[in-house]
Amino acid sequence: MPTVALYRAPTAAADVDGIADWLRARLDGAGTDGVEVEVRDRFPRVHRTADLAERFAEARVRSPRERETGNAMFGVVRYEERALDDPERAGGVLYDGVALQRALNAALPADERDLDRLHVAVLDRALGTWGDHDGRWHKRVNVLGQPALVSVPGLYEAPARPEAYYEAQQKHALLSGDAPPREVLESEVDGEFLVEDDPRTTEALAGYVLQAVHCWLTGEGFCAVEGCRLSNPHRQPGVVAAQLRDPEFCDDHADRYG
Repeated sequence: MPTVALYRAPTAAADVDGIADWLRARLDGAGTDGVEVEVRDRFPRVHRTADLAERFAEARVRSPRERETGNAMFGVVRYEERALDDPERAGGVLYDGVALQRALNAALPADERDLDRLHVAVLDRALGTWGDHDGRWHKRVNVLGQPALVSVPGLYEAPARPEAYYEAQQKHALLSGDAPPREVLESEVDGEFLVEDDPRTTEALAGYVLQAVHCWLTGEGFCAVEGCRLSNPHRQPGVVAAQLRDPEFCDDHADRYG
């Protein structure tokens, strides 16, 4: 039976069991109730290989405008080992999403790499992809493929904030000579955007998981219609509109998942 294996994230803000329930309902509505959705523990705990920490170290982004990645120094690899064991230690690092995807794919057992099974790893790591058009890394919420990667911090960090956020940031910098803490700006700026540990995290991430499943089932990428949960907005107000507002889907995808 075709199966979607969802892997838990260490953060309580992302309820993967809740995402799985939502996904089952959408797949039932699509007439694809032959797809089983199962929830597993964190991916690095279920599929841990001897070189996984080193592969994480090799996927580290060095600089926003430097294409080459990786830092295999002993101390960095040891950091990644500790972060895999204790996710609370991780943070502040951007990873090449495609390289990390290859590393996790290599960690999958041979009998779980068949085309009838999609693995979706919900991660506590910030992921990026390189932009050839502008020569810099761009943070992403998800990376489609096998396994599909969904980044919890990416939900907060990848899409740009409302213009008022950056205007307030510049104003504070002019007055004080330094940018204020993120929490200060978030409390001062009105607008539609998600913040760290946002109570809407699970609901928003569900749409990004469905994007990965939809790509696996149909071969289609992101939807071009703004406001559809299968779209890929580059700004936070667009994410809120697509993932947290009705209607959930464009007309075409409502026929399948609505």
